[in-house]
Amino acid sequence: MVALSVLELGRVRQGSTARVALDEARALAAHVEKLGYERLWVAEHHNFPGVTTAATSVVIAHIAAGTTTLRIGAGGIMLPNHAPYVIAEQFGTLETLFPGRIDLALGRAPGTDQITLRALRRDPSSSDHFPDDVLELQAYLAPVREGQRVQAWPGAGTRVPLWILGSSTFGAQLAARLGLPYGFASHFSPQALDSALRLYHEQFQPSAQLKQPHVLVGLNVIAAETDDEARRLATSQQMSFCDIFRGTRGLLQAPIDDIDAYWSPQERAQAGQMLSCTVMGGPAKVRAGLAAFVERTRADEVMIVSDIFDPEKRRRSFEIIADVNGTPRRAPQP
Repeated sequence: MVALSVLELGRVRQGSTARVALDEARALAAHVEKLGYERLWVAEHHNFPGVTTAATSVVIAHIAAGTTTLRIGAGGIMLPNHAPYVIAEQFGTLETLFPGRIDLALGRAPGTDQITLRALRRDPSSSDHFPDDVLELQAYLAPVREGQRVQAWPGAGTRVPLWILGSSTFGAQLAARLGLPYGFASHFSPQALDSALRLYHEQFQPSAQLKQPHVLVGLNVIAAETDDEARRLATSQQMSFCDIFRGTRGLLQAPIDDIDAYWSPQERAQAGQMLSCTVMGGPAKVRAGLAAFVERTRADEVMIVSDIFDPEKRRRSFEIIADVNGTPRRAPQP
């Protein structure tokens, strides 16, 4: 058994609305909480009409208010888009509202395109300062030091746990040097997975937050009652990736019978490369695929992306994943 978590993008389905998507994300969090998942994170993306998690800290508050024990966090905040001081205030507020349940994972990418980056009023070179910004943010969340004139309220002393996210060896080395847990975005950018995890383990230095390395890896899992049903459900995510290649960012589409009628051979190859860390199928196939992925990565935790159009089938997918993993269900809270 491995610890399981959830990555949530608040996907807007065709025929639905952003408000429904946000409420479905909150309902899913309550569902996976009962199933024994460790945490649910939302990701900062901008200028995607089918994604509702751009105002990440606001979405976290909405979801956390609908749960009681599940850890809720950002996976991640794209720190170059923000002043560390503002993020300390936001997540210090969240930790004050939901004590002991907030995570803050940090990414170096902008989470959008260059045109939108200009709309955010951020300099593309801001990412060059990412390591220093992480340290600055960490200092704002620590107890106030003598003589410290700029303090984050709420925030100071909350010690919101920080994570480093990445899809390259840069993030792995930074997380190891700072002694922070590391999350790898293998659910859409798996090329450097093995080398990044190896470097993280080899170079890890214990810190006040973390004594031993802790690795979280992203995995797409489409679980259903049968292999055929899972393959059909997976076409919604496959069409989304295909549309990104085409420069069209639309809403999540209903599954189709023949994905090869939708994409070209080149688009299929591109999607296949980005989605190579994917398991789809009935319970037996999901059990084997999850076990093989954990054996390959030595992951302490797997963050599941189950991008399914129908909310009921999506909830069922998370049930199957937890069941085949042997995750113990949580007892209801009084």
